[in-house]
Amino acid sequence: MRFSGRFKGYNLQKFQKDLIAGIVVGVVAIPLGMAFAIASGVEPEYGLYTVVVAGICISLFGGSKYQIGGPTGAFVPILFGIVMQYGLENLLIAGFMAGVMLVLFGLFKLGKIMKYVPKPVIVGFTAGIAVLIFTEQIANFLGLKNVEKHENFHHNMFEIAQKLGTFNGYAILTAVIGLVILLVSAKVMPKIPGALLALLISTLVAVVFFPDRMAMIGSTYGDIPRHLPEFQFPELTIDKMVMLFPAALVIALLGGLESILSAMVADNMKGSKHDSNKELVGQGIANMAAPLFGGIPATGAIARTATNIKNGAVSPVSGVVHGVVVLLVLLVFAPYASHVPLASMAPILMVVAWNMSERKEVANMLRLKNADSFILAATFVLTVLFDLIVGVATGLLLAFVFFIRRMSEATRIHNQESHPALAKAAKREQGTDPSVSMYSIEGPLFFGSIDSLESSLLEHVQKKPKTLILLMNKVHYMDTSAEAVLVNIMNRIKRHNGKLMIVGLQSQPKELLHKTGLFHKIGKQHFFDHHDEITG
Repeated sequence: MRFSGRFKGYNLQKFQKDLIAGIVVGVVAIPLGMAFAIASGVEPEYGLYTVVVAGICISLFGGSKYQIGGPTGAFVPILFGIVMQYGLENLLIAGFMAGVMLVLFGLFKLGKIMKYVPKPVIVGFTAGIAVLIFTEQIANFLGLKNVEKHENFHHNMFEIAQKLGTFNGYAILTAVIGLVILLVSAKVMPKIPGALLALLISTLVAVVFFPDRMAMIGSTYGDIPRHLPEFQFPELTIDKMVMLFPAALVIALLGGLESILSAMVADNMKGSKHDSNKELVGQGIANMAAPLFGGIPATGAIARTATNIKNGAVSPVSGVVHGVVVLLVLLVFAPYASHVPLASMAPILMVVAWNMSERKEVANMLRLKNADSFILAATFVLTVLFDLIVGVATGLLLAFVFFIRRMSEATRIHNQESHPALAKAAKREQGTDPSVSMYSIEGPLFFGSIDSLESSLLEHVQKKPKTLILLMNKVHYMDTSAEAVLVNIMNRIKRHNGKLMIVGLQSQPKELLHKTGLFHKIGKQHFFDHHDEITG
């Protein structure tokens, strides 16, 4: 059998590698799928449905050979907020809408644009999400009773503080056992999935030695069914789509960004190259399919993708295997999941949060004490105190403002009155009574730099020079705002019967002046490739 594309040269030996990698990742995905679902405010089985349906679709239709998809920590605060405000049914509709958006993003070739999100913004909101996930698990770790969940961070912290007196010693012991196993297994047995090991052992200890002494998955959420839910198309109405559009857009943007980041991590590990636009389409198909079977929004999971690669995956088949493994476990062992204590899930999510916090990157950037430090800090604080939308939007706005400022500072305008070409140019253009000015311009001319352009040139034009020579061989970009300033300068000079002469105009500015008609208005004879042509 011959294969092409991502499966070119595929054979039985490679399938064996994918099978092993898929089984390992599937085992890892089981506790994480349930944990992320619970943290998102939905029942644990919805996380498993997502791993099965979305995970398989992402592997089959995505643009990375090694991508593993499913529920992730980045989605937790967003999904929890949607569930709190709109309910589970509307979360599934928002996820379906996000899938449609992701497909459109891919079809319109927006994959590369998502790579341009500044690093301080990514690190800031990732660290903020990590704090939210970690603190949300404090109540389960301590076994606190009657803790109400709120949308705002400070309200949740106040609620936990009020209920500290209701702690459960058995829950704490269970959680500590799980945490110790997680930390020790990562060093002693790195090839064994620590999350699953911690979940199984801590659950076994709780069930054998102190059963029914703490909150379990079954007592809190009910039994997990041993099957996928029936296919059901979401009830889409105009009113619901309008109401859920902002939530769906956030899911799509965050899902697209994280999936591409995960694919880039896979590329770095394997020396491969993913297709960003195809990856968005694959993510979109997955997020359209998952809600049809009760799945919540999914994206590329960086840790699981890395685990997939480390265990020898060579193609998307490993991702399909991982979904099938979770499905088989769901069909066979679902009833036993009801006995898992919530305290066993808490340390798993806390360790996930700790690992995704990017604490070293945060510390390094904050030490710089520059614009990037400020952007990171603002994104982090606003993500924690308000939500991801506010944090990321503010971070992007700050990054834009600082970028414009830096770019405007890169534009320099120098007076060249001492230039030897002036005398010859003046004699040639204006006879015996010259009034000539020459300026060299360096850097981009755009809306952020027009202030320096106006203050340097328009002010000098007031002195009524007969000829203004602009050396623009170091200007590689110009926008219409800068072009408008040139129009103003030309008009003022013409009112005094003077001339505007431009030297060394580069291709992009020249194309712009042709399109706006300014090139014709200035006159072709007043454009020169080199200043020697003026003085020759």
